Amino acid sequence: MQQQFSGERPPQPRAHVRDVRQLPKAHLHLHFTGSMRPGTLLELAEKYGVHLPPALSGAEPPRLRATDERGWFRFQRLYDMARSCLREPEDIQRLVREAAEEDVRDGSRWLEIQVDPTSYAPRLGGLIPALEIILDAVAAATRDTGLPIRVLVAANRMKHPLDARTLARLAVRFKDRGIVGFGLSNDERRGFARDFDRAFAIAREGGLLAAPHGGELSGPSSVRDCLDDLHAGRVGHGVRAAEDPRLLARLADAQVTCEVCPASNVALGVYEKPADVPLRTLWDAGVPMALGADDPLLFGSRLAAQYELVREHHGFTDAELAELARQSVRGGRIDEPERKAILADIDAWLAAEPVGG
Repeated sequence: MQQQFSGERPPQPRAHVRDVRQLPKAHLHLHFTGSMRPGTLLELAEKYGVHLPPALSGAEPPRLRATDERGWFRFQRLYDMARSCLREPEDIQRLVREAAEEDVRDGSRWLEIQVDPTSYAPRLGGLIPALEIILDAVAAATRDTGLPIRVLVAANRMKHPLDARTLARLAVRFKDRGIVGFGLSNDERRGFARDFDRAFAIAREGGLLAAPHGGELSGPSSVRDCLDDLHAGRVGHGVRAAEDPRLLARLADAQVTCEVCPASNVALGVYEKPADVPLRTLWDAGVPMALGADDPLLFGSRLAAQYELVREHHGFTDAELAELARQSVRGGRIDEPERKAILADIDAWLAAEPVGG
C-alpha cells in the first residue's frame, strides 16, 4: 500500500509568490529522447517519413499508465518510435541544443542528461561514434546556451549485464568529455539490481557517480537494492521509499538525493493525482530531493512545472522551494565554485520581493 500524504498545506496566494522560472536550480533527471520538443518530433518524423501514432502527433501528451506490463510496453513503444526519428548527427545536435534552451528558460543552471548510447548506435555508425556524437552535441549546446551540461550513461536493465559492463568501461573512458555518472533504467520490476553490480563497480572505481533508477514502479525494496547492491550515490525517482520509514531514515542519514519527478509519477499511474505524490513525507524525513522532468515529450511538462506542482498541490512556500533548489544543486556533480555561485543566486531569488509583495 503506497503511503499518501493527505495533509498538504494550502497553496500560497498567487499574487505574492516569486517566479519559479527565475529560481536557479539544477536538473538531474532528464532522459535524452524524452527531452525533445513535440514540434521537433513532428518535423523529424516528416523528414524521415515516420508515421507517428496519434499519441505522439496530437496536441496533448499521450494518456499513459505503466503500472502493468502492457502499459509499460506501450510507454516504451512510444519512446522507441520517437527515438527512431533521431538518425543524423544534426538531429542529435538539435535535440540537445533545444533541451538546453528549454532548461535555461526554466531557470536551470546545471543539466545532467541521461542517455543509453547503444539505442542510437545502429543509426550513428556504432557505439563509440554514437557516444562521440552525443558528447560533441552536449559541448556545442553548452557553448551556444551557456548552460553547463553533463552526461550520465545509462545501461538498460532489460539487456544482458555484460552490455552494462561494456557501457561502464566506455563511460569511464570518456569521463574527461563530460560524463559524470552511470545509471540503470527501464522497468525496475524486471531482473535484479545485483546482476549489474560489476558494471557499477567499474563505473564507481572510474570516478563516476552511481545513479540507478529505483522506487518508482517497484516499492521500497528496489531502492534498498540500489543502495545495497549498486552503492547508489543518487537514486532515480526513489519516491516509493516513502512507504518505509526505516529506509527514509537511511536515505536521510546518508544524504542520498532522490531525483523525484512528480508529473511523470502521475502520468505513469504510480500515483493517481499530484497531491498523492508523497513529497512531504520525503521532505519531513530529511531526504534530499532534486525535482526532474523525466521525459517532457511524453509527460507534457518541463522543469519549472515540477516546482509549480509542488507549490500548488503540496503548499511549499518560496523558502521551501528555494531549499529544494539547493538540494538539487548539492546533489549534482558540480564544481565547487559553480555550486557556490548557484547557491548564492538562490539566496538572492529568495531575498527579492515576491510579485505583488
